[in-house]
Parts: sequence; structure tokens; C-alpha cells
Amino acid sequence: MGEEVGVQTFSRQDRARYRDKVRRCLDVFAEMLRESRFDVDRPMTGLEIELNLVDAESMPAMRNADVLQAVADPSFQTELGQFNVEINVAPRRLSGTGTAEFEEHVRAALNSADQRARTVDAQLVMIGILPTVLPEHLTAATLSANPRYALLNEQIFAARGEDLRIAINGVERLAVTADTITPEAACTSTQFHLQVGPGQFADYWNAAQAIAGIQVALGANSPLFFGRELWRETRIPLFQQATDTRPEEIKTQGVRPRVWFGERWITSVFDLFEENVRFFPALLPVCDPEDPSETLAAGGVPTLAELRLHNGTIYRWNRPVYDVLRGRPHLRVENRVLPAGPTVLDTIANGAFYFGLVRALAEADRPLWSQMSFSAAEENFNTCARHGIDAHVFWPGLGYLPAAELVLRRLLPLAHHGLDRWGVEPDERDRLLGIIEQRCLTGRNGATWQVETLHRLESTDQLDRPDALRQVVRHYVELMHSNRPVHEWPIP
Repeated sequence: MGEEVGVQTFSRQDRARYRDKVRRCLDVFAEMLRESRFDVDRPMTGLEIELNLVDAESMPAMRNADVLQAVADPSFQTELGQFNVEINVAPRRLSGTGTAEFEEHVRAALNSADQRARTVDAQLVMIGILPTVLPEHLTAATLSANPRYALLNEQIFAARGEDLRIAINGVERLAVTADTITPEAACTSTQFHLQVGPGQFADYWNAAQAIAGIQVALGANSPLFFGRELWRETRIPLFQQATDTRPEEIKTQGVRPRVWFGERWITSVFDLFEENVRFFPALLPVCDPEDPSETLAAGGVPTLAELRLHNGTIYRWNRPVYDVLRGRPHLRVENRVLPAGPTVLDTIANGAFYFGLVRALAEADRPLWSQMSFSAAEENFNTCARHGIDAHVFWPGLGYLPAAELVLRRLLPLAHHGLDRWGVEPDERDRLLGIIEQRCLTGRNGATWQVETLHRLESTDQLDRPDALRQVVRHYVELMHSNRPVHEWPIP
């Protein structure tokens, strides 16, 4: 999303040219899929974490330009809001101690970055939504300097023709309007990348969709927004609403939202890119000089720049990615359902559970998605976002049951098997999946800790809501740095 885009205005001719070009990219992509030109030999996994910046008072710090200059590490990049940055972790193989190497690298990088951020009066926080963020922190003036963000904001509101209405009914209720997309900046996520071959892609994407709700139930970490206790993973409805290009009349016509769970199981990765081109108008119709047909005919690997840019403005919770590395094309499933945090260890445990479970399901003799409707998977996703680890979900052969019970009875053994298939060392497998198990047994994840801490501060310490929220963040940051898994966090 942070890719530089220099064009500031688009003509009707720009849009027509882009539509033609993106369709040609889609045709070339189909030809590449038929000819099996993809890198599938050594599948890699990757990780991105979006972060918040806070000041000494636990309030959002609009300092990302200063922080990035102080950090001086190319793996850290800008994000939508001035109180956001993102770390892109170099891809690795999971086999052996790959997960431990991820953890070691991320901890070292974040600790170093945090020390340098403190020199410009900011601290890094891994959390789904910063509890202290307020409407005044989410305005046009707090967008990051990258011109792409201002351009996205302009194009989304041009498509809508009216202000955004954000309405979330949870434990408490929130109804506000916004005249920019900056409420999206409040949503900070963890993204797992999994490289797969074209022949495997549909099975892995379908598996990822089927377990998306379970991931959210286990990893929920966004219960508070604008001072209200809402959903356990408020990031889900907030992100959906903050980037919606549809006015109310268009919604009632059944036009798809750009933040989209999808509507069907797929048989090929082509299905997803074809839906993108068929259903969604361009937000950023920027054309690249490359002719993909000529590049392919000459034996080269086309970048498919327009198809990739268009894909980057459609925010599927499991997004297909086409990329070219060292002259070889590859495909990835980008899993975008989880919030950031609470700790690096929790994040890597979430990743181990995802990577193991999705492989076990993708390689199963009888696909799960042949036994489960797509609408049931979507219902699970929304239910788990609302209720978190206390959610009840549907699962084939078991009916409706608590999400934690499903994980303990059925999914953890599958995740064990999947990590064995990846070649993860048994001690490492057991260490990380043991964290998921304890989270289920204790019923505590980031969202439950935040809410319990807030209620304790308000009832026992008699703090008003703003002071209590600042204290929640202060305690959270201290425990985050301990790297103790969240199920062990005490309530202050």
C-alpha cells in the first residue's frame, strides 16, 4: 500500500487506458498459469507487522517521518497515518528453526527501532487499535506524506460522493462520520505471507478462508476505539467501513465492498484476479510502460504492474499476491485477518498455528470446503470478530461449539501435523502451539486483557475513561516488552 504513486489527477482517457491494460495483464497472467512459469521449488513464508507510535502520555505520536529517519532501516516503512509504521520481515523457510529465527529477528529489529524512536520522543506499540486514539488524531492533516495516501483518500471520496459513516454496535455503541480515510490508520495488522504454486493456490486460499474466523477468535486484540468498548476485534468492521467506496444506494444494489471476505470457494488463483477486474473500478489508474504480452513473448517475466496495483486497492482478508523476485514469478497467499501484537512471541505462535493448520487442511484427502458452505465461513468470521475467544462457531461434523473447544479438540492436532509437514523442529512446534493451547484454556487473549484491565482501572482505581485508557496502554507497553505470552499477563 505504501508504493509511491506520482500522478495527482486522472482523466477519462487515463481510466479507459488503464482498464484496457489491466485486462491485457489478466490475459497474460492466464497464459502464464497455463505454461507453469512460477517458482514453486522452495516455498517461503513472510511477515509484516504494522505498528503504532505513542508519546510519553500514551497518546498517538505523529512522528513517523522522524522515527523512520532515526531508525534508518529499510525494512521499516511508512503507513497511512503519521502515528503508524510497518516492518517488513525478510522471508524464510519454516523448516527446522525457521519460526525461532523469525522471532529472534523481529524482536531484535523492534527493540532496536524502539530505542531509536525514543530519541525522537516516540515508542513502538504492537496492538490492533490503539485505545487512546481519538477523532482529532484521524484527520487529513495526520495522513502520512507519501502522496499515494492523499490520492487514495481523494479517489475513495470521489467514488462515494459523501462522508463516511462509521457505525459499530458492540458492548457499547459508536456512530461517527469522517471526511477522510484516516480512520483506517487506526487498524494495525499482522500479515502472514505463504508462497504456493499455482496448482496448490486454490486449496491454500480456501483453507485460509475457512479458518479466518478461528484466527480472529484466538488473536483478537482490538476491543477499544474512540473510547468505546465495541467488538473484540473492532478492527474488522472499522476497516470495512473506513475504506468503503459505496454510498448507501450502491450498497443496497449488491455492489461488492473493497474490503471483502469474498463470496465463494475458488478453483484457481485466476478466479480472484478475474473477480478484481470484473467487479471493481480502478482507484489509481496509473499505467506502466511495459507491454506484458511483448515481454512474455520475448521470454521475459512481465511485472503485470497494473494488475498488481489494482489488486493492492482491493482489501481481501486473504489476498492473492503475484510478484517477481530475481527474475522468477511466484504466487503468495497474504493472510490479513489478524491484528498486531500483543507480543512478538504471540505473533509467531499465531503464525505457527496458521501455517500448520492451513497446510494440513490444504492437503487433506477430503477438502473442508466441500463440507462447509462459504457463507458459514463468513458467518464464523464475523461472529469471531464480535465475540473473540468466547465465540461459538460452526464446524462440519461438530455443529456449533465454542471456538476454543474446537481448537483444542480438532484444530491443534491438525496444526501439529501441518508443522511436521513443513519440517518444523518438534520442540519449536510444541513451544508455539502450546501458547495457542494455553490461550484457549485460560480464555485470555489481547482483547480480553485490555477489557479486563480497563474495567479494573475504572472500578477499583476510580479512573475516568480517558485516564484509564492511557493506563491500559502504559501497562500494555510494559508487558509487550516482557515478551511473555498474553495468556500469562496479570491484570494490574
